[in-house]
Amino acid sequence: MLGAVLAAEAHAACSRPMQVPLAPVGLSVLLPPQGQPTGVYPELLRQVGESEGCVFTMSTVPRARQELMFERGQADLLVPASRTPRRDEFGEFVPLIQSRAMVITLNAERPLPTTLKALVQATELRVVLVRGFDFGDAYQAAVKELTRQGRLRLEADTVSVARVLDGGGADVTVMAPSILVSALHADERVSHLLGRLRLGAVDELGWNDSGIYLSRAALNEGDRRHLQDSLDKAARSGLVWKLFRQFYPAGAMDGSLRPRY
Repeated sequence: MLGAVLAAEAHAACSRPMQVPLAPVGLSVLLPPQGQPTGVYPELLRQVGESEGCVFTMSTVPRARQELMFERGQADLLVPASRTPRRDEFGEFVPLIQSRAMVITLNAERPLPTTLKALVQATELRVVLVRGFDFGDAYQAAVKELTRQGRLRLEADTVSVARVLDGGGADVTVMAPSILVSALHADERVSHLLGRLRLGAVDELGWNDSGIYLSRAALNEGDRRHLQDSLDKAARSGLVWKLFRQFYPAGAMDGSLRPRY
């Protein structure tokens, strides 16, 4: 596990260090083999910690494990995350930006489905997704049906999904294009796919708030309120969008990310 303690040591406003398991998510969360986590969200926590007096202790886990730790109260924050009804059962959501998932393929000619229902019905299409990603009830229903049909392949991270698409192991994926594009920029094994992506909006996956969940089970009310106020201030001040523009290449966010305020 890769640990990193970020924030000012003196005059901490949080009652204790915040436990933040992280999984790689494009340029939003970069986890180098050595050194501290970087990317939009680690840098956001670093700056919020320094200004608001909190310590964030980060560790590296697979995405599915990250989700499970949050549900079990073993993580104080789920970073980053789209808002979903299931996650609302376990924590309080702090919206920071807006994003939308889309259908993505490398095939230059095949028509893309415009609904998740059409994707499920297109039995000739093989689908690959990141294990642990969640874009709401309609997405989860599609995952369940695709699994029942034997057409779904789950991978641990975005780069693995890109390699499956490149190798012909699947025809389409569903995720925010900014996540996939940033992964292609960051990993030379798949960087040759830049410029080949075809994107399609689907009716059930419109613009959705994305941000950070704060655990109800792990955090006391004082810490939760302080973190909520601090993160909301970072979004309203423009810091969050500034960091996205800092880390993401020009054009990578078009159509799939936009500022919330």
